[in-house]
Amino acid sequence: MILRAYRFRLYPNKAQTETMNHHLWLSKELWNRMLETTKNRYKTEKKFPTKKELREIVKRQGLYSQVGQELVDRLLEAVWRFIELKKQGVKCGFPRFKSSDRLKSLIYPQLGFKLEGKRLKVTPFGSVNIKLHRPIDGKLKTLTLKREASGKWFAIFTVEVTPAIQANNSCSEVGIDLGLSKLAVCSDGSIIKNPRHIKKHEKKIALLGRKLSRKKKGSKNRTKAKVKLAVAYERLGNARLDFLHKVSHRLVHSYGLIALENLNVKSMVEQNFGKQINDAGWAKLADMISYKAESAGCEVVFVDPKDTSKQCSKCGTIVPKTLADREHRCPQCGLVLDRDLNASINILNRAVGHTVLTLVESTQAELTMKQEAHTLQG
Repeated sequence: MILRAYRFRLYPNKAQTETMNHHLWLSKELWNRMLETTKNRYKTEKKFPTKKELREIVKRQGLYSQVGQELVDRLLEAVWRFIELKKQGVKCGFPRFKSSDRLKSLIYPQLGFKLEGKRLKVTPFGSVNIKLHRPIDGKLKTLTLKREASGKWFAIFTVEVTPAIQANNSCSEVGIDLGLSKLAVCSDGSIIKNPRHIKKHEKKIALLGRKLSRKKKGSKNRTKAKVKLAVAYERLGNARLDFLHKVSHRLVHSYGLIALENLNVKSMVEQNFGKQINDAGWAKLADMISYKAESAGCEVVFVDPKDTSKQCSKCGTIVPKTLADREHRCPQCGLVLDRDLNASINILNRAVGHTVLTLVESTQAELTMKQEAHTLQG
């Protein structure tokens, strides 16, 4: 059995919205109270309070019982995660006190909700309108009510399903090199352009950000400006997700084996081109391809990314390059190839365990013909 998440838009009425916002405020207050108790206990007794003690704090405070209990579990999980990371030598911070903007969800781990046609019945908010844009397959396990920064509410269901393992779709194999000038270059020569979503939205986001900074803190106009900016960021995120979903769907249904580099994207973002890498969504695309592959009858293989751009895909010679060098020229075998195409072929070679000579030779022949045609035209 596996867990799958479904996300749907909620349309609560005015009274329901006010009640749900009040419950988020209660959750924030209880989180801060429990965190303060945890810190004080550790200061004085060098130990943390038990789950039972923290659950006494959330009892009869206005929250639905299971939502309050889950809040306790969330805090304890954050505390023990901090302890484990510290033991491993990872730099991290202790759980923080929350503002109203930082605690945005109410989680129902077992009970308190029920789908009734096109409405969602939730304790204690009553029957809320929900947009079920696709059917839910499987057994409902949990519900999360989430408020985005734009003020929109969403219902996220966790569903338990039996995985349906598909036979291999018998399509061709491909290696994919992810980049910035082009989002992806495939070993068969196809290219996926980088849409550069931030570039399309940055002027409007910058304008709304300047307007927000001029508003008086605590004023209603500042709140309105903040929501407008959040909506602009939401549109940017939605555009990126929509594009990545379409690309990943097309890839897993077009190929029987997809080879990708096992990139440490987080580390790369911290070094150079962080904004562009995050905008391209390398990690998200790899995740989408991975979880969609099984149902599409596709296999995904991650390979060591070391020297995929430098190694010759025909003879294996290491040819040093800078980021400015966009063409691979091998002094050993004479192969001339686009740098990213050469890398994608190397990625596929490492995944399947043999050299894809046919594609290299055909690509080299095509480049030679183009060069000869260009010479004749000159």
